[in-house]
Amino acid sequence: MPQGRKKVAVIISQAPLVQCGLGNIINQYFLNIDIVFLCQSGELTTQQFNQADYLIADLSTEPGNVRQACQHYYTLLASHATRSIFLVPKMCYPMAVELLMRPGCTLLSHVESVEGIIDAIRNSDSQPELISKTLASPLWQEKERDAQGPIKLTLAERQVLRLLGKGWCINQIAVMLKKSNKTISAQKNSAMRRLALRSNAEMFAWINSAQGMKELNLQAVQKDGVMAATI
Repeated sequence: MPQGRKKVAVIISQAPLVQCGLGNIINQYFLNIDIVFLCQSGELTTQQFNQADYLIADLSTEPGNVRQACQHYYTLLASHATRSIFLVPKMCYPMAVELLMRPGCTLLSHVESVEGIIDAIRNSDSQPELISKTLASPLWQEKERDAQGPIKLTLAERQVLRLLGKGWCINQIAVMLKKSNKTISAQKNSAMRRLALRSNAEMFAWINSAQGMKELNLQAVQKDGVMAATI
């Protein structure tokens, strides 16, 4: 990078207030950074990403498929380690961890404090990866759960998820409940659809969340690695 050249930050959000807020933070606290504003991930080219010093992307305003947006960022990050900050709604948290937790990436809550955003930008050069305390906060998980309303799972679906959360495999659950493996798998898949979960990793992340533990009446948090091995 030539001496004296101002750094470039790409800010991606469809919300004008988010763009304005992030822009004001950078203009006030980081005088050596120029800003490029985009509305959605699909507008970001490989060249723009590679030439940027910072990417700040708001996942909460991505239209349509958030997973598609995460996969687009994942592809870009695989080829170039631009320092990236993602504003993540709680429902996208497992997906963001799966696809976006790379060296040089920071995951913040989409309701992160101004101080949290400032610190993330300042520390992006020294911290290889970070998940903010706000995003991982059980209290915020409860607020998100209340905002989303009650979850409507059938008794059978809850029973299957609860046993999976305790480390049981599909075969063991089928034997105990005297049902076929196909029936148990169908009930698991139906529960995942109701919860908008797209993978076993997302399912176990939800089971381990404060919301999942409460909904399923699980008293102890299981290790992801142990549970994942049972599927």
